[in-house]
Amino acid sequence: MIKLLIADDEPLVQAGIKSMVNWEEHGIHIIGTAANGAIAYDMIVEHSPEIVITDIKMPVMSGLELAQKCKEEHRDLPVFIILTSYEEFGFAKEALSYQVTDYLVKLELTPDSLEAAINHALEKVESLQSLQSPAQFPQNSISSIYLLREQFFTRLILNLFGSEHQFLTQAENLHINFQYESYAVAYVEVNGNKAKGISTKNQLHLYTSSLQIASELISKYAVCHVLSLDIKHFAIVFFLNQAQAADYKQTIQKALEQMASMLFNYYSVAIRASIGGMVREPLKIASSFQDSKQVFSHTDEAAPIRFAEDISFQEPLKNVFNMSLFKEDIRKAYAEFDEKALYDIFTSIIELFEGKPTHYVQALDAAGNILYMSLSLLNNGEQTVSEIFQDKANGYRSLYELTDVEQILDWLRIFRDGLCKSFASHNKDYKNHIVINVKKYIQEHIDEKLTLNRVAEVFNISPNYLSVLFSKHNDLGFTDYINQSKMEAAKEMMKDGKMKIYEISNILGFESAFYFSRVFKKFTGVSPRDYMNQILP
Repeated sequence: MIKLLIADDEPLVQAGIKSMVNWEEHGIHIIGTAANGAIAYDMIVEHSPEIVITDIKMPVMSGLELAQKCKEEHRDLPVFIILTSYEEFGFAKEALSYQVTDYLVKLELTPDSLEAAINHALEKVESLQSLQSPAQFPQNSISSIYLLREQFFTRLILNLFGSEHQFLTQAENLHINFQYESYAVAYVEVNGNKAKGISTKNQLHLYTSSLQIASELISKYAVCHVLSLDIKHFAIVFFLNQAQAADYKQTIQKALEQMASMLFNYYSVAIRASIGGMVREPLKIASSFQDSKQVFSHTDEAAPIRFAEDISFQEPLKNVFNMSLFKEDIRKAYAEFDEKALYDIFTSIIELFEGKPTHYVQALDAAGNILYMSLSLLNNGEQTVSEIFQDKANGYRSLYELTDVEQILDWLRIFRDGLCKSFASHNKDYKNHIVINVKKYIQEHIDEKLTLNRVAEVFNISPNYLSVLFSKHNDLGFTDYINQSKMEAAKEMMKDGKMKIYEISNILGFESAFYFSRVFKKFTGVSPRDYMNQILP
C-alpha cells in the first residue's frame, strides 16, 4: 500500500483532496494531514510516505522548503505534488525540482487533474523503487505496517489472540501503545441519501471518503484507531486517558456528534453509532465491541448514538452471531492450512441457517465475521479472498448486496470451496514461506531471548506446528537453528577482541556466560576463549 501525506493549512483543502479521488483503487493509504511544513517533515521521518501533496505556501516551512529539505537529506522518496495559486505558479515552475512531479493550481484542481498527477507520481515512485535494493524497500502491500495494524486490530476486536503474550508481542512489534486508563469501542454505520440508488463502486467511494474524514476528526478528541469493517460499517477503538475515562460518555459523544455533523455537511451522510462498555484491559476490548453490536439495534433516527450502559438487555442477543464457538477452530485451520477442518467448520455454520429465512441479520453477521477473520488471519488474506470472488462485480464486498439468507449461504459456499482450493494448491509454498519468514525474524531479533512459544505467537501458529514445519523444511531443528545463528553472531563480535565473553553472552540473550560457553563449544568444537585465542593475533 502506497502511503500519502497531505500538507495544507486549510482544513477544507485537506478534506477536498481526501474525497476527490478513490484512493483505495490506486492502492494508496492516506497516513494523515499536516497544517504546516514542519509537522509534515516530522510525519515524513516517522511514517516514510512515498507521495506528499503539499501547498507551496504554509506556516513555519513552505512546501518547496519541505521538498528541498528532504532532497538535501538524500531522500529519494517521497515525491511531491505541489499545490499553488495563480500568483505562485510562475515562481514554482522556476524553482529547482526537488522530486516534484507536478504543480497544480488550486482553483483549477479537479478529480481528473489530481488523478493524472497521482498516476504520474506513482510512476515516479515505481521508477525510484526499482533502482533500490530489495532490502531498502522491504515492505510491500501485504507486509506494510498499515495492513499489519489493520490485521492486529481486527484480531483484537474479534478476540482472536491465542494468548496475552502473543498480543503483547505483536503490539510491541507494531509500536502500539496500550498504556491507557481504559478503552471503549464504537460500532458505526454510514448511510444517507447519497448512498441510495448508486452503484456499489460509488458507495465504496462515499464510504472511503467518510471513513477518512471520520478518522481525521475523531483523533482530535481522543487517541483512537478507526477500523473498516465492510462497505457500510466501521469500528472506532478509543484509547482513553485518566481524565477522559472519568467521563468517557461525554468525550465519545462529543467526538461522534462532531463527526456526524461534518459528514452530513460534506456528503449528506448520516451515521448511527453504538458504544460498548468501557473496559480497563486491552484484551477485553473484544467484549466492548460485542456490546456495541448488541446495542446497535437500539439506535434510530431519534437516538442515533447509544451507549451500552444506558440499555438493559432482558432478551438474548438477536442481531449478532456468536462466533466464539467456532473462533479457535477457524484460527487453527487457517494457521495450519487445514482444508478438511476448514470445510467442516464452514459447512457447520451453513447448516445452522439452512431453512431459516428469517435469520437474515444473524447470517449476514456470521458471514461478515468470517470475512473479517479471513482478511486478518490468512497470510496474504486480501489477495486470497479477492481471487476467490474475482468473478463477482464487486468482489467479496458483494456480500453486502445480498438480500436473503439463501444468497448469503451461497456466498459462504463459494468462499468455503475457494479457500479449500487455495489451501490445497498453496499448502507447500505456504509452509516454506513460514519457515523463511521465521528464519528472517530470528536473524532480526538475534540479540533477544528466542523461544519456540514466543516465535510461534508472533506468527500466530501453534508451537508444535512450528516445530514440525521447521524440522521438515530446514536442515536444523528450531532450537539448533537459533543457537547456530547466535554462535555465528558471537563469532562476528569476537573478531576485534574488544568485547568480553560475558558481554557477548548478555547481548545475545543467554541466561549466563557458562551456558553460552557450552552452546558455543557444541557448535564450534572449541570454547569461546580458545576460539578468540585462535583468531586474534
